[in-house]
Amino acid sequence: MAAAGAEAPRAWCVPCLVSLDTLQELCRKEKLTCKSIGITKRNLNNYEVEYLCDYKVVKDVEYYLVKWKGWPESTNTWEPLSNLKCPQLLQQFSSDKNSFLSRVKKGKAITPKNSRKSLPPAVAEYIVKKAKQRIALQRWQDYLNRRKNHKGMIFVENTVDLEGPPLDFYYINEYRPAPGITINNEATFGCSCTDCFSGQFCCPVEAGVVLAYNKNQQIKIKPGTPIYECNSRCQCGPDCPNRIVQKGTQYSLCIFRTSNGCGWGVKTLVKIKRMSFVMEYVGEVITSEEAEKRGQLYDNQGITYLFDLDYESDEFTVDAARYGNVSHFVNHSCDPNLQVFSVFIDNLDTRLPRIALFSTRTIKAGEELTFDYQMKGSGELSSDSVDHSPAKKRVRTECKCGAETCRGYLN
Repeated sequence: MAAAGAEAPRAWCVPCLVSLDTLQELCRKEKLTCKSIGITKRNLNNYEVEYLCDYKVVKDVEYYLVKWKGWPESTNTWEPLSNLKCPQLLQQFSSDKNSFLSRVKKGKAITPKNSRKSLPPAVAEYIVKKAKQRIALQRWQDYLNRRKNHKGMIFVENTVDLEGPPLDFYYINEYRPAPGITINNEATFGCSCTDCFSGQFCCPVEAGVVLAYNKNQQIKIKPGTPIYECNSRCQCGPDCPNRIVQKGTQYSLCIFRTSNGCGWGVKTLVKIKRMSFVMEYVGEVITSEEAEKRGQLYDNQGITYLFDLDYESDEFTVDAARYGNVSHFVNHSCDPNLQVFSVFIDNLDTRLPRIALFSTRTIKAGEELTFDYQMKGSGELSSDSVDHSPAKKRVRTECKCGAETCRGYLN
């Protein structure tokens, strides 16, 4: 926070135990600005419509109850339509109202006789909840895009229910080792190729495998074959054709609320060509023993976020439940459009491969992205799904993918 009009902004510490309205009220009282809660020098003493809460007609004049941006709800006021210069918010208010009414089978049960002069309380309550949800999701979207380190943008959308951002999820861009686990991301050697497509001593050749990509940056190897990309010690530059996964997601993706009961999902906003890199699966790296403990808990909750790093051993597991990236929200399908590959770049420890997801076919804009939770890093199907902890007796989670080849359960 900063004092309004002050030459040098000062840092303020406020316990996050009070509501947003209370923080806004305190800031305005003390003439402080705080961009993160919507109070800036521009609106410190100004009134800007944040959203519309209610509607009524008095003596043939239409009024809307206005929530002012950066001001607590206690300062909401009824304003005549003629005073409002916010066509987009008015349209959103009408859309939310109609959306709620369309979901109620017996509209007469909640619609009073004077519905043209006022809104039923249930409708007004829903409109406010949708407005608050929209603001919360926008803030979450901004947070995700601040945290990401890749080219592709992240969007958030919920047109299904009132669910807001997850409360206990933290966006990360790479593995987060649990205490006691060390990930060495310093390469020990690199190639000296001038052309990595024809280099006889390039990283893949030194590792005993072929170059994974063709000249169109598409993967050309079979599932189960590891990918060895050029690393920080290689003399080739950033435009090297053997640097794909390390550049991160190139596509704009949308985290959206599904309508089939699968919670959040991910869809692409642009066309993705077949055999193209889409995203990495990242999370907290834990031991297999710890994965066993968490796996039992997750099974009881009906969630699946554990992915064994079992390229050559089963010592470690990636847990994306609390720490992860966009892949945290990718749903399972028994007929997926993404395929798992193990990748090695700076860290050549075969116990700790990076997990990359490539498209199995051309994916149209707007199509949901999915991968098979039973697909291992080796490219083979496992018997325990992505939740690969060693437990044999598991609570079976029903699959809702709807594919013709659906196996019925995630595990």
